[in-house]
Amino acid sequence: MKRQIPKPHDLAPLMQFKKPEFNGKKRRLEAALTIEDLRTIAKRRTPRAAFDYTDGSAEAELSIARARQAFADIEFHPAILRDVSKVSTGWDVLGGPVQLPFGIAPTGFTRMMQTEGEIAGAHAAARAGIPFSLSTMGTASIEDVKAANPLGRNWFQLYMWKERERSMALVDRAAKAGYDTLLVTVDVPVAGARLRDKRNGMSIPPALTPGTVINALPRPQWWIDFLTTEPLAFASLDRWSGTVAELLDTMFDPTVTFDDLAWIRAQWPGKLVVKGIQTVADAKAVVDLGVDGLVLSNHGGRQLDRAPIPFHLLPHVAAELGRDTEIILDTGIMSGADIVAAVALGARFTLIGRAYLYGLMAGGEAGVNRAVDILAEQIERTMRLLGVTCLEELNPGHVTQLVRLAPMPAHAPSPETTR
Repeated sequence: MKRQIPKPHDLAPLMQFKKPEFNGKKRRLEAALTIEDLRTIAKRRTPRAAFDYTDGSAEAELSIARARQAFADIEFHPAILRDVSKVSTGWDVLGGPVQLPFGIAPTGFTRMMQTEGEIAGAHAAARAGIPFSLSTMGTASIEDVKAANPLGRNWFQLYMWKERERSMALVDRAAKAGYDTLLVTVDVPVAGARLRDKRNGMSIPPALTPGTVINALPRPQWWIDFLTTEPLAFASLDRWSGTVAELLDTMFDPTVTFDDLAWIRAQWPGKLVVKGIQTVADAKAVVDLGVDGLVLSNHGGRQLDRAPIPFHLLPHVAAELGRDTEIILDTGIMSGADIVAAVALGARFTLIGRAYLYGLMAGGEAGVNRAVDILAEQIERTMRLLGVTCLEELNPGHVTQLVRLAPMPAHAPSPETTR
């Protein structure tokens, strides 16, 4: 092999150095290629109590782990030699257009995680052409979120309180502000046992214990933002001083029934969606009441641990009700491929909660934009690799759910246990 000393002009094309980025936030976010990358940044920049409130779930946290594993345990079946030079990632959901098959889920205490809170999410949703959902436990008002996303789609999530008049006052405010969809959450008769929060002494506002101070020392920016901006308040509550669990137990009503849902249906003028469906039977029951859609969700694993996996339930509900109602899926979504798989198996739409909050904690509104962009890029790339050009082309033939957790065969009771 003949060798020679390289000439400078030959080396120049191979020695292109990337222009340095001096903006620390922009540099961090550009380096984040996945939602998990944003989670890593968020954990580094957020005090433990606030991060764990977002990241954690109930008891042993089996439900969220299983939900994420279910998305990992799929096999895609791509078609080849298709023209995928142009791909459309939008369609109509609940009577209006969306540019992507996901929206921002309702989350509580959002400004505690990062002070830009729901307003950052509403701005990001407006930019991306997707819905933003405001929680009853949100930390921005119904009217302020509408002002932040005046031309986009805003959804309001309702918990039925023990004081029905207060619940319906919120519904009336949302209707007057132009929110087009009401999400009624039905899986919280009482608060789940969120052990991370208990161990952290999670309270509103955060308590300044010696451990809190020590944990905050390497995260001064969070405390500067928290202490120099408007005090934490709620979209629909008076100021609260106490633990999160005490607040939830004060609010949530264990007596809510299907009659209450029918009562809300009669009063709400827009689209009505029931969030927290975990069985086929309950999905059929709410559809019989005339709802426009349902969310298959176990509340991100934050209520009943070992709850059904929404992604596993999806094809069964789609087979039973797909022609009669729009099915939305949440819990466990961490990538655009997860969203594509959900649409293929019958979901009309999906909601992201933690994925959005990881972006928020990593970099405020810019971080939420980055989370949305990551998911959008992954959705488009996955669709192209599957050989589809629009969401309508996705179907169950594109996805196989691999078996990891399979139910044992049911056994009839023995004669001595029969009553």
